[in-house]
Amino acid sequence: MPQPLPQKLRSPELDQLSPMLNQEGNLWTAEFQGLTLKTALQPIYSVSHKRIVGYEALIRAFDTRNIQILPVDLFKLPTSDFENLLLDRLCRYLHIRNYGSIKDELNWLFLNVSPKVATVGNPSDSFFDQLLKKTGLPPHRIVMEIVEQPTDDAERLQETVAFYQELGCLTAIDDFGAGHSNFERIWNLSPDIVKLDRTLLTRATEDPKARQILNGIVSLLHQSACLVLLEGVETRSQAMIAIDAGVDFVQGFYFRKPSTELSGLEASPADFGQLLDEYKQHNPVTFDPTQQVVSFFEHFFLRAIDRMYSGTTMAEACAEMLNHPTVSRCYLVDANGIQIDATLVSNAGTRNLDPRFRPLEDSSSADWYRQQYLRQALAQPEKLQVTAPYLCVTGAYMCVTLSLGFYQNGELRVLCCDILSSPIDPRVSKD
Repeated sequence: MPQPLPQKLRSPELDQLSPMLNQEGNLWTAEFQGLTLKTALQPIYSVSHKRIVGYEALIRAFDTRNIQILPVDLFKLPTSDFENLLLDRLCRYLHIRNYGSIKDELNWLFLNVSPKVATVGNPSDSFFDQLLKKTGLPPHRIVMEIVEQPTDDAERLQETVAFYQELGCLTAIDDFGAGHSNFERIWNLSPDIVKLDRTLLTRATEDPKARQILNGIVSLLHQSACLVLLEGVETRSQAMIAIDAGVDFVQGFYFRKPSTELSGLEASPADFGQLLDEYKQHNPVTFDPTQQVVSFFEHFFLRAIDRMYSGTTMAEACAEMLNHPTVSRCYLVDANGIQIDATLVSNAGTRNLDPRFRPLEDSSSADWYRQQYLRQALAQPEKLQVTAPYLCVTGAYMCVTLSLGFYQNGELRVLCCDILSSPIDPRVSKD
């Protein structure tokens, strides 16, 4: 029978934990406060590779009648920092032992560690290093997951993450987006992988705006040099949302539930071929619709500039363009990005003016140099530029901006025109 550890130990070491484990064939179990602990593994898939690239290890606890105890109740049992650390290390020891029974010598093992445990004691103690050496599992096959929640000791948490990274492990922030999320932790900890919480996916399933936000979060995380894993994928439609969002990895019941039956788990197939074929059918390679806008409006711009060359006012030169039902406004900018005179607002633009944003309407002398469409027009005069749809700051509505650089009396000017982005096709008129 496993013997309980003496409370006088400052931190449970490997030799003291070994008696708490039992081997039954190829599988290992552990004993903790009268409960039997087992490892459950859930595969993690790479969308692009269309195969398993790792497994998340989850603890399952059973009482003497073999009735499963909820994990949240298991982790309420410790009554001291020592017992918290004991349970955490016991679980990791058990998971790594069981991972050895998987016929997989390539992929990652994801191990959870809470900030409460990660910030207790000395992060650079020898336990985990000894554990990996004893079991023969290379550190580069371990992903240490830190649950995304407040911690009393952010500096110690940062030291802990740095320790695992220096050991050769990968690190991941878990449950990003679950209430305590912030990019400051991403920047401070520099994790290799960020696991998005399932609530982001649930919202994206119900709300198109939330879906756009999800795509934006994935993009920002990629720009922060993090790989992105979306967990909680439970339906085919959610799998398609994950693919469209550009995440690197997925995990969830749709692909495979966590299982304590570890034999054959490495062969868990997933229908990524069909999923990606369906994605391609719904997202064919098409001509950029903004280029249709360029083609349609180019002659408007050229005629407006010819009229300004002839000495007409800007209002007269742009009258034809402003009469088009999708045009919102026109304005002129100098070589420094400063707007010349007032903005010319069309009838369509006037209809879209929202009195709540009236402080933003007057853009005389505004500096637009930060805008990419302005810099592109200055860099490539006489070539009509176009943006992707974006939120216009002067009226808080979605638009695309056309811009054309030209020389007037030897000075470089840029004529800009905002087109309401819905509908994007300028040939579609509004009543």
